[in-house]
Amino acid sequence: MSEHFTYDPRLNIMIPTLDKPWTTYSMQTQYLILAEWEKIRGHIPDRIIEVEKEINRKQELLNHEEDFDTSCELNGEIAELASIINDLWIWFRATQHVSLVKTHS
Repeated sequence: MSEHFTYDPRLNIMIPTLDKPWTTYSMQTQYLILAEWEKIRGHIPDRIIEVEKEINRKQELLNHEEDFDTSCELNGEIAELASIINDLWIWFRATQHVSLVKTHS
């Protein structure tokens, strides 16, 4: 099923990449895609925790940083990590609803 997923280096997870409308896939293929996605999706909270730890580490550095340029750089990195967490939650929640609808239709 890996042909239906692509590695996203920014999020550090595989994400669905369907090349045609969902309803054109056979029921068996839909089931296999959903089963694989549920495995991947189950790791998203762990990935979020990893990113949160990195944010906390950078915030600790920022708390002790006296150089303005370095502080700005750390702030930018923290903002990017927060954006990654937001995107991970979007993937986690958006596809949850799709999975529920598709498996019960």
